[in-house]
Amino acid sequence: MPAGFSSLDFFYILPELVLTGGAMLLLLLAVLVPRRDGLLLWTALAAVALTLVLVVRFFGLDVTASRGLLAIDGFAAFFKVVVLLSAALTLLMSAPYLKVEGIRVGEYYFLILCATLGMMFMASGVELITLFIGLETMAVSFYVLVGFLKPNPRSNEAAVKYFLLGGFSLGILLYGMSLVYGVTGTTSLAGIAAALRGQDTSLVLVLAVILIGAGMGFKIAAVPFHMWAPDVYEGAPTPVTAFLSVGSKAASFAMLLRIFVVGMPSLGDEWALFFMVLAVVTMTVGNIAALTQSNLKRLLAYSSIAHVGYLLIGVVVRTERGVAAMLVYLGVYLFMQLGAFAVVAAMRRSDIVGDELKDLNGLSKRSPMAAIAMLFFMLSLGGIPPTAGFMGKVWLFGAAIDAGFIWLAVIAVANSALSIYYYIRVVVFMWINQEEPVGSPIVIGPAMRVALGVALLGTVVLGLYPQFLFEQAETAARTLQGMTAAVAVR
Repeated sequence: MPAGFSSLDFFYILPELVLTGGAMLLLLLAVLVPRRDGLLLWTALAAVALTLVLVVRFFGLDVTASRGLLAIDGFAAFFKVVVLLSAALTLLMSAPYLKVEGIRVGEYYFLILCATLGMMFMASGVELITLFIGLETMAVSFYVLVGFLKPNPRSNEAAVKYFLLGGFSLGILLYGMSLVYGVTGTTSLAGIAAALRGQDTSLVLVLAVILIGAGMGFKIAAVPFHMWAPDVYEGAPTPVTAFLSVGSKAASFAMLLRIFVVGMPSLGDEWALFFMVLAVVTMTVGNIAALTQSNLKRLLAYSSIAHVGYLLIGVVVRTERGVAAMLVYLGVYLFMQLGAFAVVAAMRRSDIVGDELKDLNGLSKRSPMAAIAMLFFMLSLGGIPPTAGFMGKVWLFGAAIDAGFIWLAVIAVANSALSIYYYIRVVVFMWINQEEPVGSPIVIGPAMRVALGVALLGTVVLGLYPQFLFEQAETAARTLQGMTAAVAVR
């Protein structure tokens, strides 16, 4: 065993090892039993479930592993739970969708697990190289997943756009990281924070903040780095779009908080101003652009961009409550966003793509379960009580007011009110427009029913009883702030 490593290092990364083993087993089973789609689905779900159990068992730990490359703490555990739940719901909604599309499921499920693995390392990474490896593991998996519908020109176009713009943004991010390394001489976030403490803010450091912020802005689809999102969301397989809009964003926000809150606290005034501008522009452009969309996936893409603007409020506030509120919002966003995309995926049939607003006509009669679920998801995304989205926005906007950013909260509330128009527009198509579109009946299978049921349950329960989520988010935020404080006293 290499010097500096111990058996505990492997114990602490046991969830990641189990997920890796599950991914390898999937590839093997895809060759040995290629037509047993049900077996492959259950294998993937079992790997995610076992990984989730191990992550939960690590709750309460606050240690570093692998010679300081990874943090096993409450902050990482919170984000790992979010991405694992996202992966599980994505797998469930993928099963019927893949059957309609005629896609081989083994390689698809393998890539979902690989993307999840990268997200978990992004949540735990406390070193720039570790964070980069996790980011690229996730990104490369998504490059393939977005273009998985080979005969579909929209899917091919989306994959090419995502790959080219992703490579360009990666270069910007790495250049910013290299500038930080050049100034500090280390890639450890704790070492960077210690080296920057007491230094004057130079032009090089300001440039590094802008470049890293721009690189991360691409990953979270913040304006003006969002150009890829609508086309990619529309062209990708719908379950992949769902996973990209939730899991990828959650992991990217975890990485963003690690880099800036833990690694660059002394530059807080500079990067907070940068993200403040991004927050206002992102939520405003996202909501305005969503107003005119006729394609449901593009509408949800611009809606997702607007929600990134709301989430950035937590980065701007950067207090313990601000970070906790941001985590709460990510927790509720998981259920309402994945649920909305699950309904879109359920409308895909052999003769109908089902991703246009007009395809929702008469859904309340054709599939009451899907229509009721979509109603709650739209109300939650719009922040209407008593849904989970309302509690998330109250907590997030309240954190901005407590920190003195009253004007930012006012802009966020105005944008949230604006968004209600296009969310209610979706509801109108389902419940009021009764002209049924041409196409085969909508059949919701067992796996999709479970995905919709879990998403709906989370959306409703977290709106009525959010205390458990609040407590877990506060614990995770306290861990992150504690790491920042520990670096400051060194």
